[in-house]
Amino acid sequence: MAMHVWWLLLSLLLSASCFAQDSQQPSRIIALAPHIVENLYAIGAGDKIVGTVEYADYPEAANRIPRIGGYHGIQLEKVLALAPDLVIVWKNGNKEADIEKLKSLGIPIAYSVSKDIRQVPTELIKLGELTGHKAQAEQLADKFNQRYQQIIKQFQGKVSLDVFYQLWPSPLMTTNGKTWIHQTLNMCGVRNVFAEAATEYPQISLENVIAKHPQVIIIPNEKATKQPPQVQWQKWTEIPAVKHGQYIEVDADLLHRFSTRMLEGVQDMCDKLHASRNYYGKRL
Repeated sequence: MAMHVWWLLLSLLLSASCFAQDSQQPSRIIALAPHIVENLYAIGAGDKIVGTVEYADYPEAANRIPRIGGYHGIQLEKVLALAPDLVIVWKNGNKEADIEKLKSLGIPIAYSVSKDIRQVPTELIKLGELTGHKAQAEQLADKFNQRYQQIIKQFQGKVSLDVFYQLWPSPLMTTNGKTWIHQTLNMCGVRNVFAEAATEYPQISLENVIAKHPQVIIIPNEKATKQPPQVQWQKWTEIPAVKHGQYIEVDADLLHRFSTRMLEGVQDMCDKLHASRNYYGKRL
């Protein structure tokens, strides 16, 4: 599986939102996940970041930040050379051994742990408290909450659709009802056909998908350097989504990162799903 997708999958496996705070505001931060970088820039603290990891590519300025590692681990000598006064780590995303080494060196640590979309504002405010950008963070958190409620209201009570979310094509993977991707589907007023799967990100077969008869197939667009083999859905016309050509492409960087931009991806997906809803409505 491509490294980029590994980062995205890791971002989907987190379970709450929590930061450990230091008594003084840091001026040299290392951020060990793409979503942490995005959120720091969003609250006006991006200029404090002196180091980060692979695929931290938004906003454009983030591409100029020195890299100290990635999903496979971090290089401690690079961390030390950057002389950080705070490292914000991704709990359950970064290697525990790396975190323990950072602690042993006496480097202040803060944690980001996240799953529920409704916790994005909490993450923003905690980052604001850490960096001295609380006012801007609170303003952004309020804006996020308002847009979240607007999307819920826009699609509440609409006729539902049976939807298959193709998290990854090879091996074929999807998401169950305990993830924030499922939460975004709920926001759009549709049914996740694999909501009852036993694991959060199950590997499934084409036969499993055929048996579920989804009306829409959602395909996230990845920025992986090497694209995996794509599923040739057109062969399986017994699937309603295939028969009616109801495929939706969405931006994985928006939907799979626990950042302020997530709702842009949700709105885009919901709008496209609503177009499919209208398509099927006209055929009834």
